[in-house]
Amino acid sequence: QVQLVESGGGLVQPGGSLRLSCAASGFTFSSYTMKWYRQAPGKERELVATIISSGVGTINADSVKGRFTIFRDNAKNTLYLQMNSLKPEDTAVYYCNAPRWGKWGQGTQVTVSS
Repeated sequence: QVQLVESGGGLVQPGGSLRLSCAASGFTFSSYTMKWYRQAPGKERELVATIISSGVGTINADSVKGRFTIFRDNAKNTLYLQMNSLKPEDTAVYYCNAPRWGKWGQGTQVTVSS
């Protein structure tokens, strides 16, 4: 039973930071690629970042390059998204994804507003 549970979202002011977490279970986490997506109101779900099993990450969304970092702690079976210099346009529900299993977390809301 593959499960993904996101946490760490909340309300933050522009310029602030948040770290999102995704706790994974039900599979050998260290062996698989993981991804972060986000979906803003009225918009399609957008791929934000990808990380392979070795820990090499890629920022897929040009709008967050230089501000977001994807990383993982395989010993803790946890995926992270560090978000710095947040902007109102980053407001969205953020989802953890395990593409090998077609599994998604429930999402965590990030709201950037003054």
